[in-house]
Amino acid sequence: MATAELNVQNEAEMHDVHEHHESHGNFWTNYVFSLDHKVIAKQFLISGIFWALIGGGLSLIFRLQLGFPEASLEFLRPILGDWITPEGQLHKQFYLAAVTMHGTIMVFFVLTAGLSGTFSNLLIPLQIGARDMASGFMNMLSYWFFFLSSVVMFVSLFVSTGPASGGWVVYPPLSALPQAIDGSGLGMTLWLVSMSLFIVSSLLGSVNYIATVVNMRTAGLSFGKLPLTIWAFFITAIIGILSFPVLFAAALLLVFDRSFGTSFYLSDIYIDGVALHHSGGSPILYQHLFWFLGHPEVYIVLLPALGLTSEVISTNSRKPIFGYKAMIGSMLGIAFLSFIVWAHHMFVSGMNPFLGTIFMLLTLIIAVPSAVKAFNYITTMFRGNIVFTPAMLFSIGLVSLFISGGVTGIVLGNSALDIQLHDTYFVVAHFHLVMGSAAFFGMMAGVYHWFPKMFGRMINEKLGYVHFWMTFVGAYLVFFPMHYIGIAGFPRRYYTFTRFDAFSTFTDLNQFISIAAILTVGAQLLFVFNFFYSMFKGRRSPQNPWGSTTLEWTTPVNVGHGNWPGKIPTVYRWPYDFSKPGSDEDGFGDFIPQHIPYSQTPASNTEEEKPLVEIEKELDALNTTEHDEIH
Repeated sequence: MATAELNVQNEAEMHDVHEHHESHGNFWTNYVFSLDHKVIAKQFLISGIFWALIGGGLSLIFRLQLGFPEASLEFLRPILGDWITPEGQLHKQFYLAAVTMHGTIMVFFVLTAGLSGTFSNLLIPLQIGARDMASGFMNMLSYWFFFLSSVVMFVSLFVSTGPASGGWVVYPPLSALPQAIDGSGLGMTLWLVSMSLFIVSSLLGSVNYIATVVNMRTAGLSFGKLPLTIWAFFITAIIGILSFPVLFAAALLLVFDRSFGTSFYLSDIYIDGVALHHSGGSPILYQHLFWFLGHPEVYIVLLPALGLTSEVISTNSRKPIFGYKAMIGSMLGIAFLSFIVWAHHMFVSGMNPFLGTIFMLLTLIIAVPSAVKAFNYITTMFRGNIVFTPAMLFSIGLVSLFISGGVTGIVLGNSALDIQLHDTYFVVAHFHLVMGSAAFFGMMAGVYHWFPKMFGRMINEKLGYVHFWMTFVGAYLVFFPMHYIGIAGFPRRYYTFTRFDAFSTFTDLNQFISIAAILTVGAQLLFVFNFFYSMFKGRRSPQNPWGSTTLEWTTPVNVGHGNWPGKIPTVYRWPYDFSKPGSDEDGFGDFIPQHIPYSQTPASNTEEEKPLVEIEKELDALNTTEHDEIH
């Protein structure tokens, strides 16, 4: 009842506001400092694409160094300048900086802001039947704090001493002592400022997402009828609110140690044989604080991708999602467990073996809800009438990567094995398969599936197929061999391996990985061309190109601020009524949208659904009365 009243009031009061905005706005208010959630979603997406190109470019630079350590990189001097040595080699300092910035950019700016920021903004109001977010102004601020964060991080790439070089986790004491190395100076300070702004952006967005889902659902849309995308965004926002402040505290204490002489993370430090005054602190404290965010961050990245995949797989299998309640339960279970497994990143830090055993057990338990999701995806596709769109292929690719990367997670969750493998390429391979590549595939599935809703045009499918196969094959060619060299002891974060006879047998394999990485990043340039070309020249989209059931496809193709030109649709059914027996007889083909009343589908109504016709009449009468009273 509260939801219905709020939404009717929202419809009556906000509709005029949005029409006023559309008719009196200018370029700056409509496209730059816009309050429209759809425009803000596009801003997050295009910013994420920009950062993905920079992050991918940095990965190519250090892969060239690793695969061809003796080759001349003189051709990069116009871009890198003095970071190429007079001998034509990559400067060791910049190698560390490239690894640091690649990890930071891809985890936070691409897979957090670019993925969650885009699709939470785009889909939450559209799929719950709201005119906009709970606070359009707060929503705008969340993007511009992210933009400021991006500017600061981008500027850090050009400081004379180089960007932050302490690894993307910026462990002290290296990050806490400005005099430690060049990359611990101004570049590290800018990194901390940028991440602080980024955390503010994430918290503003998360508060908005939660308030919108709780308060602004359209009439009839209970939590039991929400699409799995909305459940994923909602749970992700809760995780973000609980975990990002801890990273903010960790960064603030690091600033105190760097600039104000405190010793939260420092004790018994010597530089060039001279003892510093710091005492009493512990770098392990920072690890606890960082990984308390760091592991939930894995699911801040993954859950939105899994939510998008749920929608795409059900739609393109033309089948109801298998185990709807189990999928929600698995996401809730993942969210809860993600907060109590952080120390499995710290098995090598000297923790008590008994405590390590507890975290090992909890880490292995989190595989259960993850396996539920993978099983439900496969069962949804089983015997489905699958339509292999690019979005569907990327969703299937996510499931593949999620399973293969998850298996190695079970290996690393065992403390005895992790101690041996922790600083090897085995961890790099696991991390990039289960989080990096899987989340990226989910993001691509979302872009291909909702591109018509964002831009009113269809993206080129043939180029999409080429993009998928090059990316899917490339991801496995890059990261699968890393498991092998990791088991052999190949250490990560090393600048070169030519001085180690034990690793000389892996020279060819390392070159193979680098070549595969270059081809995989090249495939993303094809996507960028397809994206921007289709945005302006693509075939115009029909209103519901995929035959989907959710509310976003009931809006006009070129939808204005306010989403629905008239009354917001009422929701009567769950979001996955695909291939329902009797739906053909009702005249709806193989799908029935959420806003279609049960009274219009007598042939397809089950025995449990037939009593809902009477409730539907009461709901319609109530909505009509409230709507008339407000007007």
